[in-house]
Amino acid sequence: MDVEALSPPPESRYLKACGTTFLLAYQSLGIVYGDLSMSHIYVYRSTFSGKLHLHEKDAVILGVFSLVFWTFTLIPLCKYIFFVLQADDNGEGGTFALYSLMCQKLKISHLRNSHPAENHLSVYNTDSPQRETRTSFLIKSFFEKHQSSRVALLLVVLLGTSMIIGDGVLTPTMAVLSAVSGIQVKVPNLHENYVVLTACIILIGLFSLQHYGTHRVGFLFAPIVIAWLCCITGIGIYNIFRWNPSVFRALSPHYIFNFFKETGKDGWSSLGGIVLCITGAEAMFADLGHFSKLSIRMAFTAVVYPCLVIAYMGEAAYLTMHIEDLERSFYKSIPGHMFWPVFIIATLATAVGSQAMISATFSIISQCRALGCFPRVKIIHTSSHIHGQIYIPEINWLLMFLCLLVTITFKDTHMIGNAYGLAVITVMFVTTCLMFLIITTVWKRTIFLGLLFILTFGSIELMYFSACLSKIHHGGWLPLVFSLITLLSMSAWYYGTAKKQEFELQNKVSLNWLLGLGPSLGMVRLPGISLIYTSTTNGLPPMFAHFITNFPAFHRICIFVNLQTLTVPKIPLNEQFLIGRIGPSEYRLFQCIVRYGYRDSRGDNNEFEDQLLMKVAEFLQQETIEDNSNADQNQMPVVGKPSELVEDVFSKAKRNKNKNKNKKKVRFTEIGVMDEVSELIEERESGVAYMMGNTNVVAHDSSSFLKRLLINIIYSCLRRNSRRQGVALGLPHTSLIEVGMVYRV
Repeated sequence: MDVEALSPPPESRYLKACGTTFLLAYQSLGIVYGDLSMSHIYVYRSTFSGKLHLHEKDAVILGVFSLVFWTFTLIPLCKYIFFVLQADDNGEGGTFALYSLMCQKLKISHLRNSHPAENHLSVYNTDSPQRETRTSFLIKSFFEKHQSSRVALLLVVLLGTSMIIGDGVLTPTMAVLSAVSGIQVKVPNLHENYVVLTACIILIGLFSLQHYGTHRVGFLFAPIVIAWLCCITGIGIYNIFRWNPSVFRALSPHYIFNFFKETGKDGWSSLGGIVLCITGAEAMFADLGHFSKLSIRMAFTAVVYPCLVIAYMGEAAYLTMHIEDLERSFYKSIPGHMFWPVFIIATLATAVGSQAMISATFSIISQCRALGCFPRVKIIHTSSHIHGQIYIPEINWLLMFLCLLVTITFKDTHMIGNAYGLAVITVMFVTTCLMFLIITTVWKRTIFLGLLFILTFGSIELMYFSACLSKIHHGGWLPLVFSLITLLSMSAWYYGTAKKQEFELQNKVSLNWLLGLGPSLGMVRLPGISLIYTSTTNGLPPMFAHFITNFPAFHRICIFVNLQTLTVPKIPLNEQFLIGRIGPSEYRLFQCIVRYGYRDSRGDNNEFEDQLLMKVAEFLQQETIEDNSNADQNQMPVVGKPSELVEDVFSKAKRNKNKNKNKKKVRFTEIGVMDEVSELIEERESGVAYMMGNTNVVAHDSSSFLKRLLINIIYSCLRRNSRRQGVALGLPHTSLIEVGMVYRV
């Protein structure tokens, strides 16, 4: 039979790829662009909230539109679509993806203790080597020489991350309150408290639906956003031809010059409102792992960008003829018979935009927790197909509480908008700074291109950043407080965890010490397998030494498990486990290093246990094959992969387990597998126990005040209020042994 005849023709494969891309582009409209599409409601209102309303002239309104158009073109379109999306980390995006990319190429990670075996990981050697430039060599040498520079880089990444988490509070508040306040156009006598109450009810309903997962409530997202974009586009076209067709002239940047010439300092202060037109642009990069670069680019350039430009242009045309409607310009510009349908769609669309930011917050916190920069929280995967769709109960209810608190306290979208703008522009400027390092060190481009990038986009963002800073006393302090608290918590948790691991490395126990205790203490080996979780990659952890000193007994087979999360998104399954033996074979002691990417899922405990014991069995069989090969070079090699033979053993063990226990056990060596693998399976049937330390980290009395503050107060408080490590790993409570110790660091 002709094999080539069975393969699909190139035209079929091309059509299938196009169909997949179009489907992803359609889905991205609901997940990625909900927040960006909702900015149209409050941009003009926030821009004219200050002294700019004193300059009520057509030139000023057209200048604002020109600023919106060029900001929207330069930042989301040129910066993110053309440049930043290229800096993906194996298909993943976001602030941590940029940091991960630099860590892989420059070996400058400050988030983990490196292991020599990581240098051989395929995920670290995917690209062909590029010629080292003088700029990349100098920057790499600077980071390697100065540890403080690596700490500063990590703090910058955590700052951007903290601001994104702050967006998870400000986005739902700003979007929902702005949409609901439009009802006052038709009901002008409605008291403000009723608007706030309605917004709070919608927010409570929004956060109450999170536990169902994005894959269950998300099927409505894309149609709602498409309906919203169609509405604002139709309204924009109507307003352009109805009120001022000459508004197209404002596409010229000359109107920006006239705007600042007319308004002066008031125009600069209004930039804090104009920057809201690009809120949600960071989501195009942060959510890259759920889609593809082509689908995100297609959706933005073909749908989102032209629709929003027409909407902003139409509202500007309406304002040139109705300057008195600045306070409610969007809802006032809607034709009368279309108001209520648009109002309902706008309210639904704000929930969609808020959902996108809430999901992004869950993803960011999941990455931070995986890399040891966030306290342990419960992460629930709501989809078996898309790993990024997760739900974190503690964070969900905390976000809801903060959203309600901000809504009830501020009540004013102007002050919330000032806070929102500062958070957005800070994240974008952090991305620009990291992109400079990516261009010069990862892409190996000249420093001229890196400086051109940071001067072009960084200067624009710094201009907006300075305007947002001028409004700190008018609500701009809110994201600073959020980010400061989040940054302090993450830094304290990372610092406390690092000190704990440093103590364990310095106080690890050698195997000779354990063997020396045997005769004097009468060491007893119990039936079963013990999985001992430790942060050390060699030697025995002090927790285990403390345990056997007080209880001189442990299981016949002990596996010391070290879980590591590397600064890569995903690690292939065949490279996740590193197995080694501790001491002679009769001791039955093993060391296992399990490596995950920050996007990898550990799975449930039973699945992890099966994988671990299977890898240990493969290691034992491979060890026997190598020993036999060295002993007798003429011996017939074993046919088949080790994993295939071990799977036969495990399958036979499961069948044997269901038989009558009084019957004689089957010897597994009859299929060519050594006795030690058989013993491993038999001991598993006796039971698997889990051991880990329940440590209390305390700073020395001689430590500085700052160290005692971070360790004794902040880190201790976070540790007590976070989930226990055994719960976070999903270990069965009845089989868990926790060893209490006090670490004085």
